Amino acid sequence: MLDWIIANGDQILGFATGAACVFLAGRSNVWNYPIGIANNLVFLAVFFSAGLYASAGLQLVYLVLGAHGWWRWTRRIEQDRAYAVHTPRRAIVWLVAAFVVIGAVLVWVLTTFTDSHVAFADAGTTAASLVAQYMLNRKWIENWFVWIAVDVAFTVLSAVSGLWIVAALYVLFIGLCLLGLRSWRRLLVPAAPLEVAA
Repeated sequence: MLDWIIANGDQILGFATGAACVFLAGRSNVWNYPIGIANNLVFLAVFFSAGLYASAGLQLVYLVLGAHGWWRWTRRIEQDRAYAVHTPRRAIVWLVAAFVVIGAVLVWVLTTFTDSHVAFADAGTTAASLVAQYMLNRKWIENWFVWIAVDVAFTVLSAVSGLWIVAALYVLFIGLCLLGLRSWRRLLVPAAPLEVAA
């Protein structure tokens, strides 16, 4: 057992920090960001060694987005809110466009410059993760739906890549995302009532 723990220590550490990060995000707790940054450093090494290059690169971007979210939440830029809001309709087109463009660029990079055997899946999950993280930083409640879809895909991708501990983590993430969604629904600001003209 000890040999297994030592051999898989990086995945176990990634599991622990990742679970803590998602749990804290679901509780709208700012500490999800520093723990998430630690998780990014661990998974950078795990994914790179498994040949999931886009997922490894994603961890570097997560570091930047984590710092961005940590700064926004500690500076109360989100209108000093301890609550969630719906994604603005005008943002949806930009989020979809960002997913398509980032995904296409990553597919090109992975198929041109790496030996990745899962370029499309790796690029798609990476692009969707970036969109979800930006939505989380803005406290848009629909981030949880995107994360759930990403976690389902990452569960399969990790299992196919032989990262069974990481795959188990993403199964746990799905459950934590469902809890986060439920928790954030209680924080959701109701839509303002329509004013009736006199």
